Amino acid sequence: MTTTVTAPPAAPLPPPSRRRRGRLLAAGLVLLLAAAAAVYWLTRDTDDGAYDPDAPYLDASRPVAERVDDLLGRMTLDEKIGQMTQAERREVTTGDVTTYALGSLLSGGGSVPTDNTPQGWADMYDGFQTEALATRLRIPMIYGVDAVHGHNNVSGATIFPHNIGLGATRDPQLVRRIGEAVATEVVATGLDWDFAPCLCVARDTRWGRTYESFGEDPEIASSMTTIVTGLQGEKLGGPNSVLATAKHYVGDGGTLGGKDQGDAQISEEELRKVHLPPFQAAVKAGVGSVMVSFSSFNGEKLHGHRYLLTDVLKGELGFTGFVVSDWNAIDQIDGVRDAFTPAEVSTAINAGIDMVMVPERWREFIGVLRDEVNAGTVPMSRIDDANRRILTKKFELGMFEHPMADRSQFDQVGSAAHRELARQAVRQSQVLLKNAGGVLPLKPKTGKVFVAGRNADDIGNQSGGWTLTWQGGSGPITEGTTILQGIKEAVEPGGTVTYSADGSGVNRGYDVAIAVLGETPYAEYEGDRPDGVKLDKVDLDTLATLRKAGVPVVVVLVSGRPVDVAAQLPQVQGLLAAWLPGTEGAGVADVLFGAYAPTGKLPMSWPATAAQEPVNTGDEKTPLFAYGYGLTY
Repeated sequence: MTTTVTAPPAAPLPPPSRRRRGRLLAAGLVLLLAAAAAVYWLTRDTDDGAYDPDAPYLDASRPVAERVDDLLGRMTLDEKIGQMTQAERREVTTGDVTTYALGSLLSGGGSVPTDNTPQGWADMYDGFQTEALATRLRIPMIYGVDAVHGHNNVSGATIFPHNIGLGATRDPQLVRRIGEAVATEVVATGLDWDFAPCLCVARDTRWGRTYESFGEDPEIASSMTTIVTGLQGEKLGGPNSVLATAKHYVGDGGTLGGKDQGDAQISEEELRKVHLPPFQAAVKAGVGSVMVSFSSFNGEKLHGHRYLLTDVLKGELGFTGFVVSDWNAIDQIDGVRDAFTPAEVSTAINAGIDMVMVPERWREFIGVLRDEVNAGTVPMSRIDDANRRILTKKFELGMFEHPMADRSQFDQVGSAAHRELARQAVRQSQVLLKNAGGVLPLKPKTGKVFVAGRNADDIGNQSGGWTLTWQGGSGPITEGTTILQGIKEAVEPGGTVTYSADGSGVNRGYDVAIAVLGETPYAEYEGDRPDGVKLDKVDLDTLATLRKAGVPVVVVLVSGRPVDVAAQLPQVQGLLAAWLPGTEGAGVADVLFGAYAPTGKLPMSWPATAAQEPVNTGDEKTPLFAYGYGLTY
């Protein structure tokens, strides 16, 4: 029954804190709050009573478990389902967060406010949070974003090397520091939840998400779960603490043929030996959320896999956070990529998914889940368990006390300190694969250097996918230093650097030619290469032009994975794997010119041919370069 009631007085503003110095927006947002609250209270079933500012769940001095129990006891079924629903920011209209008591919003890759600045993000966040605080029980919403190698949706943010490069560093403490820097930039824009780290163990370089993996060995990914502590802090709710997400659970790096969203046709023994350990390490590190993989395990979609989600993750591993689905992934549980069905909704929730990412059709999801609960298909115990897990993290983050954006750290986004850390990560990630005749390091006083290749002066290409947009893009898409700029800075006055993307103009008068070749941006299934990862005609032509000039050639390979270069290897004097370094390309030049010796080690076996895939350490195949290989000066 719908009853007309008088809206309660607005909740008092939270006091300032080190993490969120809460501050409502200007008069427009205050009016928005009032309007949204009026709509809500005119249409809401009020059987559970009015807002009580003295309720135990609002008392920060009480234990979190006690606060959760009290809040759960006050919530209606609709409010509980709202907490379990995550919508995309572009798919909600003014007042929706209030009317439907939505528990979470997200930005998909490239989904940004019109003003893509730290202040623009904070304004957007506060607007949505204002609506959340206008709900009957004042439960704040949590906002998720894919900050997977820096706060990569934000213009001007520091873009760190993708995980494949960080895996080459073998430096867990460096990765923890990167997590801290990313968390600071995320918090500076008001957000509180990061869909990272990716802990997949990539076993086939043909897979389009290979660069999101730390490597082929579970020991690397397990050691790099230090990033969880970097993102969350020693405990949730401290300064610059954001909720981390271990993804994608589990086995997505082991699919047949390296197919994204494919099927891991492996034994449970192999799943447990290779793909599960990094998630176990993340749970031990206290990770707050886990995202489920699109993929299947021996034909059964992970999003409906009760054994792996509930029995193994929540039971055996003792995970106490909440499980979130991936983008529209419940639609695929029945094997068909279409609209979700009631059966898929109930299967997902009963399997152990706590929050469902339904970007566009979230209103329909709310109605379907309500019907499934009322029909007894989904028990209330499962709804309450999901809410308990979600609310616990919101309380631990301190969101009830400090829900609004902290606007004191806008200058931390893309700061000099973070860029210097990124540059350090770049140089530590470089893997020297060939150095015939000691061609490297180049001397800063080298007289004439010729640089070629489309990846030499392209910050978009060197950053890769998940940069400003989902698939990334070529060109000057954000701020930073290209590899060419880094080379120019490294050559002391008196030397010269000449650049031509296609190599035209090179001649014997140059001391060395540096060819910066490799991949252009992609993400996920768009990056699948079932026929193998190879240099394309543009790069091969550039390399041929340089070779004809008769000068020593050093290839810098910008890529998200090993590339088949066996045929070209005898034709060049040097080969450096630069991976996807991000915005600080000068770190590549640091190694080329000997300011730092290369220390990176291959995080994946380098195939001898495209047909050799998959190749991994211990499988008795002979790669071109073995896992762990890496030269130094």
